[in-house]
Amino acid sequence: MSGLVAPLDVASAYADVMETVFTSAIAGKAWLATLAILLALVQICTGARIFGKLAGVLPFDGGTAASIHRWSGRLAVLATLPIVFHCVTILGFQTTDARVAIHSIVGSFVYGVLASKLLLVRVHSFPGWALPVAGGTLFATLAVMWVTSSWWYFTEVRFGF
Repeated sequence: MSGLVAPLDVASAYADVMETVFTSAIAGKAWLATLAILLALVQICTGARIFGKLAGVLPFDGGTAASIHRWSGRLAVLATLPIVFHCVTILGFQTTDARVAIHSIVGSFVYGVLASKLLLVRVHSFPGWALPVAGGTLFATLAVMWVTSSWWYFTEVRFGF
């Protein structure tokens, strides 16, 4: 029976999917990570607006800010899923140099920080400062991930799709 079914090559299948839009899988990851960090910036701004800050800069009410905040967060997580799949199932944890080691270590925490932030959104018994700190921590981890991946790719490999 095994002679009838070709073995699944996850790396090739992933590359084939990513290369329908981008020139390479790593280019796709770099651009999806850039989308995620831009959406994370929207998260920071709308989160500040929800807490009553930036009213002069973002001239919409808290309810609108909350809707934008939720949807930008959902889209940011969605943008990271193909990246996480590639990093976890194909590349794995690596320490070939300092940049890669930092990327791997911080990457190990991203979804844990996300889960903590989402818990704080739902459980209201934590101090008021906890949610903004969790959101800032999530943004900081994403920023480190972006600098150690997309920024490196755009400045050291190539800037393009």
